Amino acid sequence: PASLNKLQLTGRVWVASDIHLGPDAPATAAAFHAFLEQAAQQTDTLILAGDLFDAWIGDDLALQPEPWLQASLQALQATAARISLWVGRGNRDFLIGKQLLQQLGARALPEPALLETDAGLILLAHGDEYCTADPNYQRFRRIVRHAGVQSVYLALPLRARLGIAAWARRRSMHSNQYKTAEIMDVEPAAIEQALHDSQAPLLIHGHTHRPARHAMSVDGRSCERLVL
Repeated sequence: PASLNKLQLTGRVWVASDIHLGPDAPATAAAFHAFLEQAAQQTDTLILAGDLFDAWIGDDLALQPEPWLQASLQALQATAARISLWVGRGNRDFLIGKQLLQQLGARALPEPALLETDAGLILLAHGDEYCTADPNYQRFRRIVRHAGVQSVYLALPLRARLGIAAWARRRSMHSNQYKTAEIMDVEPAAIEQALHDSQAPLLIHGHTHRPARHAMSVDGRSCERLVL
């Protein structure tokens, strides 16, 4: 329940989402590292609300990281040493675990998170849980987030996990070609229900890659949805 996921955050809070770090995106990594340095200087808390990585197949990736990953891990560690860093799990990196978070000096962002801030009450989520018009995706989401399924997957050799992840990515790209824009976006009813349950006036989420500000009315209250 949202009531169990309350975080009290004082001072300035920055939120970012969907960075999608990976070996083929050096320009993204460079911009992100500059952003981290700026955050460390200008804010008290930084929240990364999912899909920090384009793919994450287990925390053992961080034990002997490739150069692109090592540079980003070091930048995140340096940030966490200066300000409070929270890391959420998205649809691409839901396998981020305690080992990586401890290595970074970061904390796990609960799902969803109800932030009690100096700016008021804010409901924060990655956003894919609100894409309820796509039942196939929601079914897949429930399966891959099951603790038992994750344990079996993480017990596989690294090479096998890489192969499964590549297959899943190809399958997802093929499937998305035939989905309408409406199906791949959040469902208004799910957004209204989330704002009703949390009683927050503001919902922030990512996932859809459609940055915008949406004004709406829920239970007669003026609310806003901010898409990162």
